[in-house]
Amino acid sequence: MAWLIIFIAVMLVISPVLWIKPSPRQKRVAQMRTAMSRAGVTVKLDKPPFHEARGVMPHYRWPYPPQQPGPDFTLVRDVEAGPALKPFRHGWYWRFEPLRPLPEAAEAPLEALLTRLPLDAKVLESNRAALGLWWWESQDAERFSSYLGDFAALRDALAGHPDQPGREQLPGRPRDGR
Repeated sequence: MAWLIIFIAVMLVISPVLWIKPSPRQKRVAQMRTAMSRAGVTVKLDKPPFHEARGVMPHYRWPYPPQQPGPDFTLVRDVEAGPALKPFRHGWYWRFEPLRPLPEAAEAPLEALLTRLPLDAKVLESNRAALGLWWWESQDAERFSSYLGDFAALRDALAGHPDQPGREQLPGRPRDGR
């Protein structure tokens, strides 16, 4: 009987520690976010650009050089698109099209990304400040690192091609146009 009481007491001490311990997914996501931050990617939890979005979603951003802003556009995965949206390619739809055509140098990297991105990648967007990806982080750092070259190539091709060239920064308005 004494052994049973000792066992229960030990379990009562250990159980809160087990609840605090991160899950394997939490460890994988933390490692991936750290690796992406080291690679120059900004990772932030934010409200996604969906109509009836609740909660927050991971948003990975590749910033444009400040002197070379990017175009404004938003592409959404077909499962998030409504019937009024214009199709683009590979199950992606325009939510906001750029005002000017995208540069020819951006076509190949954009194609590569859209065909390779994981299914939980929901939105690919660009604004004056950064190229961004909204996704649920289904992959590990090693696998997601394989996309870094495509994102860098796309960002570099889009940099310096804003929708409104020469637009001055308005006082009180964030750099990303929000």
